[in-house]
Amino acid sequence: MEPSCGSWPASIAAALLAAVVIVRLFFPRAWSLLGTRRRTGEARLPAGSLGLPLLGETPAFIFAAYSPRPESFVEKRSVLYGKVFKSHLWGSPAVVSTDPEVSRAVLQADASAFVPWYPQSLMELMGESSILVLGGGLQRRVHGLAGAFFKSPQLKAKVTADMQRRVVGRAMDAWWKSGGGASRVRVQDEAKSIVFEILVRALIGLDAGHEMQYLKKQFQEFMAGQEEDVKVDTKDHPREEDKDDLGGRRQAWARNSKRLDRRAAQQRERRAHDQLISDNMIDFMIPAEDSVPVLITLAVKYLSDCPQALQQLEEENMELKRRKSDKGETLEWTDYMSLTFTQHVITETLRLGNIINGIMRKAVRDVEVRGHLVPKGWRVLVYFRGVHLDAGVHEDPHAFNPWRWKDRADMAVSSSSGFTPFGGGQRLCPGVDLARLEASIFLHHLVTSFRWVAEEDTIVNFPTVRLKRGMPIAVTPKTT
Repeated sequence: MEPSCGSWPASIAAALLAAVVIVRLFFPRAWSLLGTRRRTGEARLPAGSLGLPLLGETPAFIFAAYSPRPESFVEKRSVLYGKVFKSHLWGSPAVVSTDPEVSRAVLQADASAFVPWYPQSLMELMGESSILVLGGGLQRRVHGLAGAFFKSPQLKAKVTADMQRRVVGRAMDAWWKSGGGASRVRVQDEAKSIVFEILVRALIGLDAGHEMQYLKKQFQEFMAGQEEDVKVDTKDHPREEDKDDLGGRRQAWARNSKRLDRRAAQQRERRAHDQLISDNMIDFMIPAEDSVPVLITLAVKYLSDCPQALQQLEEENMELKRRKSDKGETLEWTDYMSLTFTQHVITETLRLGNIINGIMRKAVRDVEVRGHLVPKGWRVLVYFRGVHLDAGVHEDPHAFNPWRWKDRADMAVSSSSGFTPFGGGQRLCPGVDLARLEASIFLHHLVTSFRWVAEEDTIVNFPTVRLKRGMPIAVTPKTT
């Protein structure tokens, strides 16, 4: 039976009304954009897709992140829509950028345009006073204090002396005493143990022992909680049962961080709130458990796969060792940082390894960035990995090639070039130099004292970068 002429328009009207109601109720952000174009002049929302209802494109992003080529999610969309495109990630519409100029503009913007954004569960763990989420004048003040501390020659000298003592006097000494044969070492575990102890000692004066081991265990549980929250939190609001678990983990860490508070309270920021100090002490420890050890481990892996680079690194470091030995001088932090090719190796490891894949910001108002509209409330994913592995920026980007930095030294220290392994703008990681120094010290003593044969291992990129098996190597002491 055919529909009557009168009932057909009524059916269409009802369907359109239902569609409007659904969009208004379930997609309020998209609804709000209907008037956005009229308010923002020539700026246009980037092309792209918001993906599945509710889930958006988060499942596709995570699926790619677990693959051997995490950047495939961005690469496919860049081909379709350009280097800046819209998506829907972690429960919110987002603009994704792999364009160096757009990314730099977002990183350099102040809190009147963009503020840091993390999944709510991570915000709960980090605390509202964390330097990672602070804004305005307080953020600049805390960041300035942290930068002055981590960049000070006094701290670098102390870390150098402590690390030489810890690396040579304990860790590598144990490798020497393995009975004359090869000693099997997991680089990732060794690096974590060494770097954590060194930084904790520098921050709070805690020496190796039972208390250090207990603190390390508590912090590892804290970090494990962060990784789980990245994997499961795809919405702005965690479940009620998750909130209880988050609060419990943070309280457990707080009970074991009283020593941090006591030590920090003696520093120059005496008027700061205790919570501000505690939250940021925790943040300062994250590189010791995560970023720096992974940097060291990745460098060992890449060098193991590139004998020519390993040989040149060894020659450079052996020359330094001989020169200082002939003069009867001890190695200082400036000696390690003067090793040109070693710094190229570290830079290339940062570029290829992408320990930090990207960062997210939230627009606090409608923002125009290089002709692209970012509506209020939308997120921006500045995807570092997409720039670092862009063939238009780096020739043969998936190859480990430290020599590419020979004539590009300035690019390695300037975020304006699109090289942003430590972030950029007002939130550039204050521990950049210290991370390079610690990696240089470890590599120096490894290549000048040992030879090694690496076992097969694979890099896991999500939720954090790490080696699946911890990078096991069989080390043998050098006899000459």
